[in-house]
Amino acid sequence: MAISQQKSNQELIARINNGEERAFKMLYDLYWDHLLVSAYNIVKKRDVAEDILQEIFINLWTKRGSIEIKTSLKGYLYSCVLYKTYDYFRKNKGIFTEGFVDNFNKRLQTSNPESKMIHKELIEHLNTAIENLPERNREVFKLKREKQLSNKEIAQLLDISIKTVEAHMTKSLRILKASISNIASLELIIFLFSDVIP
Repeated sequence: MAISQQKSNQELIARINNGEERAFKMLYDLYWDHLLVSAYNIVKKRDVAEDILQEIFINLWTKRGSIEIKTSLKGYLYSCVLYKTYDYFRKNKGIFTEGFVDNFNKRLQTSNPESKMIHKELIEHLNTAIENLPERNREVFKLKREKQLSNKEIAQLLDISIKTVEAHMTKSLRILKASISNIASLELIIFLFSDVIP
């Protein structure tokens, strides 16, 4: 992203945080159509896609004054679409086959360009957030998710108790959830990591 565009987006968020309705309308006008296409391409129902976007924008306005976006604004908004579409499928499993819900991650990676972009943006954000974890939390998290070691193996390798390993993992997931935003569910983070991180 060009530096001027990033600065412009930061200024827009700052104005929204100050409660400026005109800035919020600008954000809405800039991104609504693109986000609607993305949500629709995942859920395949226009009314559901519109409801998802309404909820995202209501959450943004409700959170004004405390919005912190550490990645690109576009990436943040696409991630919000991913969270909300995932939550929609999770809450409405009866409407879809179990396989559809279980393969949500694979569906994002193999479908249209918009949903691929959402998936890519989220994974990049999560990987950045992992690198920013406190050193010991990051070490334990990577051993667990990348090396796929058990809690017992990590405890032996680092000469700490299994309870300490569990505490580091719990703290890491809590930090990652906060980093992504309060829109994301802990379940979604665990779900994505189980399929994405080798």
